[in-house]
Amino acid sequence: MPLKLSLKPGEAVIVNGAVIRNGERRGTLLLETKARILRERDIMFPEQVVTLQDAAYFAVMQMYLTGDSEGPLYDACISSLADLMEKTTDQAVRDDVLGITRSLAGGQVYKALGACRKLVRHDPAAEARSG
Repeated sequence: MPLKLSLKPGEAVIVNGAVIRNGERRGTLLLETKARILRERDIMFPEQVVTLQDAAYFAVMQMYLTGDSEGPLYDACISSLADLMEKTTDQAVRDDVLGITRSLAGGQVYKALGACRKLVRHDPAAEARSG
């Protein structure tokens, strides 16, 4: 079954590393095969990394976009998650970090990315940055 993406005018999406930007009108893409997809709103740039949650998300995002499940990007992910685990006292965050680590170890990078996204969205510093 194809994946249907509806894009707003000017909205960008990354598909297997290629940035695709929609034109002036609302558009729809149908992806017939499995692909690594990330919407513009879920892309984080290096200059946006401010918190440990951001660093974890950015590391997992890079791993997802490249399709790497081991090597230097995996090491960077584990390092950023270890830093977050070491610095936080919030048990819910610690549980989330353990879940993300399990997902990465199991090769479920997209699942790990979704869990990291939730960490960033619930981070008070993230709310201050976006407001």
